[in-house]
Amino acid sequence: MTQQPFSRPGAIDLGALKRPAQPAAGGAPGGVPGSALGSGQAGGVTGGTPATGGSAYSVELSRDNFQTTLEASMTAPVLLMFYSATRMPESATMAHDLRQLSDEFEGRFLVGLVDIDAAPEIAQAMQIPSIPLLVGVIDGRPQPLLQDIVPIEELRTMLTQVSQQLTVSGLSGRHQPRRAEVGEGEEEALDPRYAAAQEALGEGDIDRAVAEYQKLVDANPADSEAAAGLAMAKVLQRTRGVDLNAARAAAAADPDDVDAQTLCADLDLLGGHVEDAFNRLVGLVARSAGDERNKAREHLIGLFGAVGNEDPRVLKGRQALASALF
Repeated sequence: MTQQPFSRPGAIDLGALKRPAQPAAGGAPGGVPGSALGSGQAGGVTGGTPATGGSAYSVELSRDNFQTTLEASMTAPVLLMFYSATRMPESATMAHDLRQLSDEFEGRFLVGLVDIDAAPEIAQAMQIPSIPLLVGVIDGRPQPLLQDIVPIEELRTMLTQVSQQLTVSGLSGRHQPRRAEVGEGEEEALDPRYAAAQEALGEGDIDRAVAEYQKLVDANPADSEAAAGLAMAKVLQRTRGVDLNAARAAAAADPDDVDAQTLCADLDLLGGHVEDAFNRLVGLVARSAGDERNKAREHLIGLFGAVGNEDPRVLKGRQALASALF
């Protein structure tokens, strides 16, 4: 298959995303030259493994959810897989393999599957040159990873290498699993793994809750729900018995005191003032240096985890933190 160079530097701009005119029968969607689809892969070809199916860390992309999926790359990498079951069945098989692998990596990546026939406007916005195309997105910025059909074993090896490189670079974020919606009148079943920790919280035994959540995180560092529970339990532990008025007075008296500001941020968070907590520590990071700056940064990252990495306030806070650091 003839490959064309892929160049899409900088953040993806979907501000001008428009639904293109429908292509002629057998033609490619806007931005995807028909010749790049390979000989014998025009419309009318059927077969291949469909990319649909359940997965906790993958999502079929459309115009409606594309932007929010890109925003999720502020938390952890997003992999965009462009395929077509009709034009190139092998690309749909590869999309299916990526969906399967996304669960194996337990949130290290979120896989966004783009059927270029069902969502031609996304293909147009991305100006993709050919299929298959696998693009990695970190902090909203895309980077092409693969433009060939490869077996699942090679995909697994490649993703393992990418994951290792991210870890070395200090990027350790993970996506929350995507759950099916609970029907009306139904209650979401309580995961028994978290029962002991939640029982401890219900009894007001914060130390035991911290210990129970810590056990879960030690056993599986990829368990994002346990990590979030541990982060919030630690907030409760740090603020236990604190005089609210005295803590706020101390923070107001010395805006650069890391201990005073982090404690006040904890209190902000518990009081429901999530953005105030984030802004307080972002400002502290921007003003401080050395060990104090690192302490403030780590505390803020802990609060991000307590709120939840997919919360839009966390995404906004991470962007503000990046600006303060760089």
